[in-house]
Amino acid sequence: MLCAYHPSDMAEAQLLEHLLQDHHIGCHLSGQYLQGAMGELPALDLLGIWVAAEDLGLARELISDWQTATPIMPDMDVED
Repeated sequence: MLCAYHPSDMAEAQLLEHLLQDHHIGCHLSGQYLQGAMGELPALDLLGIWVAAEDLGLARELISDWQTATPIMPDMDVED
């Protein structure tokens, strides 16, 4: 397995894990249990999303697309 991405926090890690699984890419999230020990560990790159070598390109493409996507905001006009 190869590391496809280092999420900044658990929320991002879980969102991306589900995104990859929705596209039938098996992945492993590493470091989720190290978050509680951050006082004693370096605070960077604790989390990692790991995928099989053959899925690395597609996984990185999906993650990149997700990061650059423009959120769709609901229409704020309220009609009475």
